[in-house]
Amino acid sequence: MRKAGINRDKTIEKAVNDILKSRARSRIYIYLLAKNGARTEQIIKGTKLHPSTVRETLSKMYDNNQIYRKKIKNDSIGKNPYIFYPVSPIKLIKRHAREIEDRLNRLASLAFSREKEESYRPVEINIDEGVDKI
Repeated sequence: MRKAGINRDKTIEKAVNDILKSRARSRIYIYLLAKNGARTEQIIKGTKLHPSTVRETLSKMYDNNQIYRKKIKNDSIGKNPYIFYPVSPIKLIKRHAREIEDRLNRLASLAFSREKEESYRPVEINIDEGVDKI
């Protein structure tokens, strides 16, 4: 029974990895989802990734709008640390779907860019969300 949970976690990690195109990004994203936000030190311990990898990856993920951060108010001397949060999985999926649509439409347009006849029209590929089929 326990093995099913492990397989499901690996499946989720693979799906996130396919979207984020990085093992480190997927581990950090899944960790942040599970914890509903965390500081850098917690992410390092929780993901077992090298500290420099975590810091660099958090910076890239923030720049790519895959995570967001909030500053922690700290009364002590020194920098105020951030708590990092993941963007909604739905937001990630929608962004990924748009990227796939763009790539497929560029590929489809290659077939029609060589044709001179008016009967050929460009193809538009759209991925619908939430369509229930009965």
